[in-house]
Amino acid sequence: MILSVSSRRIDQSCGADALVRVRPPGRTLALTLSSKVCFIVAALVSLTITATAQPKRARDLGVPLEGTPGPLNAITDIAGIEVGHTTLIEGASVRTGVTVVWPRGKQSDDPAFGGWFSLNGNGEMTGTTWLEESGFLDGPILITNTHSVGTVRDAYIAWQVEDKRKPGTNSFGGGFWSLPIVAETYDGFLNDTNGFHVKPQHVAQALDSAARGRVPEGNVGGGTGMICFGFKGGIGTSSRIAGQYRVAALVQCNCGSKRQLRIAGAPVGQDLANQPVASTGAKPLEDRGSIIIVVATDAPLLPTQTKRLARRASLGLARLGATSGNGSGDIFIAFSTANPNIAKPTGGIATLSMLSNDSLGPIFDATVQAVEEAIVNALVAAEDMTGIDGHKVTALPHDALTQ
Repeated sequence: MILSVSSRRIDQSCGADALVRVRPPGRTLALTLSSKVCFIVAALVSLTITATAQPKRARDLGVPLEGTPGPLNAITDIAGIEVGHTTLIEGASVRTGVTVVWPRGKQSDDPAFGGWFSLNGNGEMTGTTWLEESGFLDGPILITNTHSVGTVRDAYIAWQVEDKRKPGTNSFGGGFWSLPIVAETYDGFLNDTNGFHVKPQHVAQALDSAARGRVPEGNVGGGTGMICFGFKGGIGTSSRIAGQYRVAALVQCNCGSKRQLRIAGAPVGQDLANQPVASTGAKPLEDRGSIIIVVATDAPLLPTQTKRLARRASLGLARLGATSGNGSGDIFIAFSTANPNIAKPTGGIATLSMLSNDSLGPIFDATVQAVEEAIVNALVAAEDMTGIDGHKVTALPHDALTQ
């Protein structure tokens, strides 16, 4: 049975056979449920809300944040970008998924100029050696849990083969080789991460369902089982208008410790020092998480300039108090959607545009602001979650941001 309800109201410890998948175009979650109890719970919930209910975001709570956001305040404010999620919540122990960002939309195989930066490399982002060498982001960015990176990478290549989709680089005659960008953060406190629950069909679903428009945040996609600054974390996004250009960020946040958390300069983590985080004796380890940050812009930037944007993501993270500890994989990637068809110019000579380095100041400012707000949006959108071994992580209480 398929039942659609708001993504903010799902009982996330429901039913031994519950399967939850995010479907961005409808802004709802589709639940396939074989448990009668789970069906009853979900049905009762659906009577109290509408499918169009919107989760709160940082600005809804009055958090004072710098800069002017785009219409959606999301990475999809940049023309062409599409985001897809597959969210897996099954029984008492599966809390994971996949998130996909298509730089030019899922119908395009046109590479974009890109660059990456590792603030602390205790993590993984595959495909970055070719990104560094070529300056091209060739295909989507896929984000999942640590132990599913290989599955997601192979599944994307299989999707390319099945759909007869060659990459924009490294293709020849009837063949190609593919070097996908797949990044991760660790969700083992809430998820049975060694159960390898992300399967190829889940990757294909996230790729195929990617859409423009509002981006679901919080406990969705690759961010389903993540913890951020001691509270429930996950996916968040934000955008900024920088003169005639736009800059945006999407994060999968699983980093930091509670004591570090600062929002709009306020020591929120210290103020909530006595707020319980985990309901059992077990507590998530500090300095054992990661954060993946995707920065996008429509400003005409060269690969070296996108790398500079990726570095500036560090400053947005630092505004929240993070220090990027030894156990954290803090890896960032940036790209520009300008200069289409630059990878394969007619006649072998490319004519391109670029913003001068002296003009990058507003782009840098917008990057830092968008990253900061994207992380706060992830915290605000996330909800309490109970996972494997009864581990529970509470969400950031909204009233802490309105006082």
